[in-house]
Amino acid sequence: MTDTLPADLMALLTELDAADHDLEALTSDLADSVATCRPATGGWCVTECIDHLATANEAYVTAMRGPAQRALEGGRHRRGPARPGVLGAFFVWMLEPPPRWWAYLPMPKTLAPAPAPPLATTLPKFRTSQDGIRSFIRSYAAVDLAGVTFPNPFIRGVRFSLATGLNVLTAHQRRHLLQAWKARRSAEGTQAALGGGAA
Repeated sequence: MTDTLPADLMALLTELDAADHDLEALTSDLADSVATCRPATGGWCVTECIDHLATANEAYVTAMRGPAQRALEGGRHRRGPARPGVLGAFFVWMLEPPPRWWAYLPMPKTLAPAPAPPLATTLPKFRTSQDGIRSFIRSYAAVDLAGVTFPNPFIRGVRFSLATGLNVLTAHQRRHLLQAWKARRSAEGTQAALGGGAA
């Protein structure tokens, strides 16, 4: 039952819900021709942003699940809120929108999205990945999320606390959903210009 979770975990679930609602607003009336149109200035289209988020969600949860399960079985019980430490909080902040040029993080090749995938495949993939994060939070609510670490799946030799990992995911979603909105507006502008030129 989510109403029995501590406030900090409920806040994470609320952030996941907010991302879902933002995605629904972004895509509910969106044609594939717009969703798969890359901005004229370069960058990902809407569906590439969504695919990237789903892939990152799945990779983080997969990396986090083993350490979390071992901690649960070993009695590493919750000692405080699931908040990142100082370094973890700084990493989370770097992911928050808007992007900061001086805090650019190179993207691992394994996180590259499929080229212009259709909405019909990207939306279910993202929703499934979101359910995976929710399931993780509920399953390991009793674990010391701020004290147990896991290997970052994309940065060799770096370990994050489970709390940092969860906060990275929600910040990462805000970052790329903003990018997806910008891609939509660019695509709509491009199509309007083409339509106007043909009229």
